[in-house]
Amino acid sequence: MAISGSGDKTIKVWSLETGEELFTFTGHTDGIKAVAVTPDGNRVISASGDQTLKVWSLGQEQNICADLWNLAVKNQLFTLKGHDSFVNAVAVTEDGKFAISGGGETSLKVWNLPSRKEAFTLAGHADTITAVATMGTRAISVSDDNTLKVWDLLSREVIASFRGDSALKSCAIAPDGVTIVAAEASGQVHFLRLEVVSSQ
Repeated sequence: MAISGSGDKTIKVWSLETGEELFTFTGHTDGIKAVAVTPDGNRVISASGDQTLKVWSLGQEQNICADLWNLAVKNQLFTLKGHDSFVNAVAVTEDGKFAISGGGETSLKVWNLPSRKEAFTLAGHADTITAVATMGTRAISVSDDNTLKVWDLLSREVIASFRGDSALKSCAIAPDGVTIVAAEASGQVHFLRLEVVSSQ
């Protein structure tokens, strides 16, 4: 199964086996900037230019067979509101309890998914946040301010920072759990190994 978001304001779920569209989520009033799937595979979180995140059920909790995917009720579960600008990045922690989002406000918001409320804000960037990733109890964010920041979600502080030569546009965590890959607008790709912040 693959999930995509589009400027047409929809999220589509696709079968990787057949290449066919399984179903579409609608409800946002602006384009979709990013999507994330919870670790249990049951929910999708979408980030949009309409300043919200929406959480959707994939219906897999219902143990439905593949032939009935399109007949199952796929619902928008709830909306997370609190951003004052577009939201173009979202990630979910490994335990599935928190979502981290960022966009035009220059700060990250951390959301408690079980309570459906904003937990706290992480401030420190000076320009648009372009991507977010998670690693244990840490969050990684990159920004048009040319920086990458590693945040400790427990202390809510920046514990490591890196500056590129141009705006940083994407980031990911390698399977080893300690290597961060970050790409910048200049075309450079950085591999940052941060053993001091690896999860235990």
